[in-house]
Parts: sequence; structure tokens; C-alpha cells
Amino acid sequence: MGLSLFTAQSYVTLLIGLAVLAVCVFALVDAVRHPAQAFTAAGKLTKNKWMLILGAACLLSFASLGGLGLIIISLVAGGVYLADVRPALRAVGGGGRGRRDSGAGGW
Repeated sequence: MGLSLFTAQSYVTLLIGLAVLAVCVFALVDAVRHPAQAFTAAGKLTKNKWMLILGAACLLSFASLGGLGLIIISLVAGGVYLADVRPALRAVGGGGRGRRDSGAGGW
């Protein structure tokens, strides 16, 4: 009984870690897709700083798969980007899927 409970907990922890890693990778890819000017226009940290934060979050979440300690830090970084920065970037028209302005800068 004890071994199966430990195994189940290990799988749940691994799944949580993989989900947080996916959030961080998604946030990093999204940050790459937006032009640097959109970050300053939205009043957020620079693109380079967000890429550094999200890159570190990806590395932390990957390195700590199987343990929840550092996963929380990674989740906070990815969550702040997705909940605060990404909507602000989209509001200023900073690129992204489905937003093509004729003659506007960006991708």
C-alpha cells in the first residue's frame, strides 16, 4: 500500500511539473513573438527582461520536475506574464496571432 501511494504521488507531482513547464514555455514563445516596442508601449518590463525571467522559469521548472519546491516560482513567473503582460501587449497591438495591422510594425 505504501509503495503504490508513493508512486501515485510521484506521478501527480510529475504531471504538475510538466503542466508548469508547458505554461512557462508557452509564455516564453509568446514573449518572443511580440516586438520589443510593445513591451514599453504597454508600460511593462522590457522584452529582454521578460525573456530572461521566462527563460529562467523554464529552466527552473525543467530542473525541478518531480519536486514542487521551485515549481511554484516558475508558475508565478509564467502566470504573471500570461495574466498581466500578455493582455497588455495585445491591447497595444503588439503582434500575436490574428492581429495584422496594415502598415503597423511587428510581425
